[in-house]
Amino acid sequence: MNWQLIGLATGASAAAGLATAAGALPVFVVRTISEKLQNSFLGFAAGVMLAASFFSLILPGLEVALERTGSLSLSGAIVAAAILLGAGTLHLVNRAAPHEHFITGPTDRAVRSRLSRIWLFVIAISLHNFPEGLAVGVSFGGPEIEKGWTTAFGIGLQNVPEGLAVAVALVSVGYGRVFAFLVALLTGLIEPVGGFLGISAVSVASSLLPWGLGFAGGAMIWVVSSEIIPETHREGNQGVATEALMVGLAVMMFLDWTFG
Repeated sequence: MNWQLIGLATGASAAAGLATAAGALPVFVVRTISEKLQNSFLGFAAGVMLAASFFSLILPGLEVALERTGSLSLSGAIVAAAILLGAGTLHLVNRAAPHEHFITGPTDRAVRSRLSRIWLFVIAISLHNFPEGLAVGVSFGGPEIEKGWTTAFGIGLQNVPEGLAVAVALVSVGYGRVFAFLVALLTGLIEPVGGFLGISAVSVASSLLPWGLGFAGGAMIWVVSSEIIPETHREGNQGVATEALMVGLAVMMFLDWTFG
């Protein structure tokens, strides 16, 4: 097991996660942000996650699988199965974990008598952040370590506006600014957990690398499609949210192509 690489990947995913707290800092001076701006932030995050899923995870996964199997069809089948496995896992977790969306409110499984509203928010954000950390960790195990740094930077970049959106949303429903900031920090710290698990898995068994890359990509795509995009399209702001998504996708594609 390559402990140096594991430490590097875990540290990079932690730095990406801490960007959530950095983005939440303005909550001490900003009381509210408009619904349109919040949806723009989420749309940008969705674009970054989509681009990272394909350019930093799925395509490298296909390359690794092809190199190891020597078969286009078999390598494609492996990564396709991994993508579906990642999406399916997030789907099951999403159904099992009570959580609350910022716009649509609590899911049917959310039990207010047992969990306070703040923890429903925390669980929802954690469902988003864990796959991001997993993606960073797994990407460091790929054939090009530069893609790990690019993925970490891209995820960190989209975590900044997400952190502000989270903190302001909590303040707007009555929670204190310090508490809102600490919650944003806490949710960001979920990412190094995912990063550690991701890089550890592919380090222990290198044969898992294409599976890990596809799994992380599928998990992030599921989050974008099932959670983020529907949230940004419910208040009539789908136009600005889509524009922000395209900007986020283009930025992440540029970063991956230039530095990855």
